[in-house]
Amino acid sequence: MTTITTRTVEYLADGLTMIGHLALPAGVDRRPAVLLGPEGIGLSDVERRRADALAELGYVALAFDLHGGRYLDDPEEMLARCMPLLADPRRMRDIGHAALDTLRAEPRTDSDRIAAVGYGTGGAIALELGRAGVDLRAIGTVNGLITGRPGEAARIRCPVWAGVGSEDPIMPPAQREAFTAEMQAAGVDWRLVVYGGALHAFHHPPVDHTTLPGVGYHPQHAQRAWHDVVDLLTECLTPAE
Repeated sequence: MTTITTRTVEYLADGLTMIGHLALPAGVDRRPAVLLGPEGIGLSDVERRRADALAELGYVALAFDLHGGRYLDDPEEMLARCMPLLADPRRMRDIGHAALDTLRAEPRTDSDRIAAVGYGTGGAIALELGRAGVDLRAIGTVNGLITGRPGEAARIRCPVWAGVGSEDPIMPPAQREAFTAEMQAAGVDWRLVVYGGALHAFHHPPVDHTTLPGVGYHPQHAQRAWHDVVDLLTECLTPAE
């Protein structure tokens, strides 16, 4: 296993002190980087491990925070914070920009090669960065197929990959169709993978607290979605020869 370095990083966003997890690959050279966003419950060891796995693959990775260091394991509390956030593109962009600035400030980061990948609310934030015209090499979103304001998707400058479970009641077929129609109308290079039989947050291992209805882990598709994300990064962050 490749030796990596990790540390927590603090930064301000949304009126809170955010506590992210930064993972650095071995070496001292500048490397392509990935901004990694969590589900609405917030940053957990799941995303920290994913950032570490990305660092082992050679990327600088920042798993960013949503709730000022808190993990919202009460579904009602999570919805009370996330629903207004998802309805406010400005707030989502502010959270994304603050995390992105933190990632760019890391000396190991190659600022010309950054991708944003997120799950649920974190995926919606990644998309909003694209709609804001941020220069990204790739955007990946898993069960975060949130549509934007008319015309703004035309600002997305990079490929967009999206994954969703076929049985996800939070991202039903109508939402998927609205998202793909938005991407197509804007001329975005987009892909959508529908994982058969999977529910919402199918990528997230089981938790020991109450979850929303329609949430469930699917280990086979979780692994497949991870491989799809890694393939996206390989395609879009590999330097030209």
